[in-house]
Amino acid sequence: MNLASINAIAKARRLFSPLFPTLVFILTFILSEPAALAQGQESVISDVEKRIEQINSQISQLKSRLQEEEKRESSLLSSLEKIRLNKRVLQNEIKSLNLRRTLVNRQLNELRIKVEEARKTLEKEKEAVEKTLVTLYRFGRLDFMHFFLRASNLETFLRESKNLTFLVQYQGEAINSYLKSIEQMQLLEKELREKMAEAESLLQQARAKQSRLAEEERKTQKLLAEIKRNKSTYRQMMAELQESSEQLQQLLKRLQSQEISLPSPFIPLYEKKGKLPWPVTGRVITRFGKEKHPRFNTVTVNNGVEIAPSGLDKNIRAIHGGRVVFADYFQGYGNLIIVDHGLSYYTLYGHCASFLVKTGDLVKAGQPIALIGDSDSLKGECLYFEIRHKTRPVDPLQWLKRR
Repeated sequence: MNLASINAIAKARRLFSPLFPTLVFILTFILSEPAALAQGQESVISDVEKRIEQINSQISQLKSRLQEEEKRESSLLSSLEKIRLNKRVLQNEIKSLNLRRTLVNRQLNELRIKVEEARKTLEKEKEAVEKTLVTLYRFGRLDFMHFFLRASNLETFLRESKNLTFLVQYQGEAINSYLKSIEQMQLLEKELREKMAEAESLLQQARAKQSRLAEEERKTQKLLAEIKRNKSTYRQMMAELQESSEQLQQLLKRLQSQEISLPSPFIPLYEKKGKLPWPVTGRVITRFGKEKHPRFNTVTVNNGVEIAPSGLDKNIRAIHGGRVVFADYFQGYGNLIIVDHGLSYYTLYGHCASFLVKTGDLVKAGQPIALIGDSDSLKGECLYFEIRHKTRPVDPLQWLKRR
């Protein structure tokens, strides 16, 4: 190597050395990007599968609740609850089916890409094999007319021709690769057809569940209309709700006898009277105290208020810090949460769709504890809310912030 060459190499090193880390980073990113994308897709699929598992677990719990409800003595409240549970099961099954369709459609897209890649590979290999056949024909080593008469396509010829052994001697690797590519292509196309059939089946199942859900909704509306229209049915419902109210009173007496521990120091609920945050954003549709029915002239006493939600936020929030002492279904109130705030003050949250806390949990003011629902509600989706001192109900609107 002469002096000029050595100087040129040294100059190149000085020029590119500062750029070397950048070049390494770029090359690493380019090489790792497909792997990162693949990992991202796997993460999405894993998240969807976990969500499906959670929903299926909820379905099992709802079906268990439905079996328990079937054992209860027939009543208007139990009829409403069975319809509601059926609706919840169907809603969750539809969610599960739609998530499964998402996975299948993702797999379909991946399969279509693989099929397209396999088709391109197949075309290239086919061209190579055809060139071999033409070359052999030109040299008189293959009866080309025999090829056209015997085979409807190249694949058939390669599989059936007596000249296959002869051809393999010359271009065995290319031909074997081509035949394997054909088999791979056939397997991919079969898998694609199966996935398309699976996606269509899931779609049909979801539509069928949607129809059943609409039927359950019609049952709900029919029963509610009957309660509102028929005086005897309405009275029966009020009697059942009164019985549930008495059972709730007994539950609160038992809870009051239990000692709970709260973090110290804590602010007593009564110090926040008139300043407490609302459990949900919405309008009051049922007020505390006596209520006269506009048609039947019957009077009922409401121990709490019902609040219809407004906006997209479906969270029910604790109005004050405390401990959850009850989180379960309670007939007449639906899914019910009771929070003990100490000094014998309690808040009750009914008609919940689902719980975000469990019995024994400590909660803070403003913390989401449940989602608004319509369990055992006669007025659709709303929150039933009570404040009690010992077992005596008080008007919640006197304790919540004025709006």
